[in-house]
Amino acid sequence: MKIGILAVQGDFEAHAKVLAKLGVEAVLVRAPGDLDGVEGVILPGGESSTQLHFLKEEGLKDALEKFAARGGAFFGTCAGAILLAREVRNPAQESLGFADLVVARNAYGRQLASHVTSAPSKLRTEPLEMVFIRAPIIEQQGSGVETLAEAEGHPVLVRQGRVLVATFHPELTGDTTVHEYFLRLVSNGAGQDEGRKTKDEGIKTR
Repeated sequence: MKIGILAVQGDFEAHAKVLAKLGVEAVLVRAPGDLDGVEGVILPGGESSTQLHFLKEEGLKDALEKFAARGGAFFGTCAGAILLAREVRNPAQESLGFADLVVARNAYGRQLASHVTSAPSKLRTEPLEMVFIRAPIIEQQGSGVETLAEAEGHPVLVRQGRVLVATFHPELTGDTTVHEYFLRLVSNGAGQDEGRKTKDEGIKTR
């Protein structure tokens, strides 16, 4: 299995280290050709507007849209969650629209609310450690979006078909649970929900 990681800026190297720990080859994506042969793509944390500008300038936005149309799997964390959303608010921003979500960018304040917490999830019986760094908030989600974890009254880990979205940074913990779940999405087309295979709802593209 080969997983592409958007390597513009942000914490892409942390994701690569998690994949290496799991024995999965990581491909740093900086050009459309880097997507050749990858089975899933991670959109990491960082600055979403900077990443979006790069995607458009380098032709990667079109390449990712074609990858999504072919049923490719995506995992977005923090800024990646913003890029994957259908609508972005506070302030408004263009996005890829692969997940039926409405996300607020600066809901916590630009430099505020960076913290670590633990919360239950559907991925395992033990709580997940969650690192939030100026995290966006999922304000709305479509009927085809499944909530996998909540924290402080908001969904923080959701899935729609082969698209996984986290408003926190699982790559900054020593826990590989969320990445393992994504790899199951890549290989099986659906995740495991307490031992039960969940329905693949598919993804929405613009």
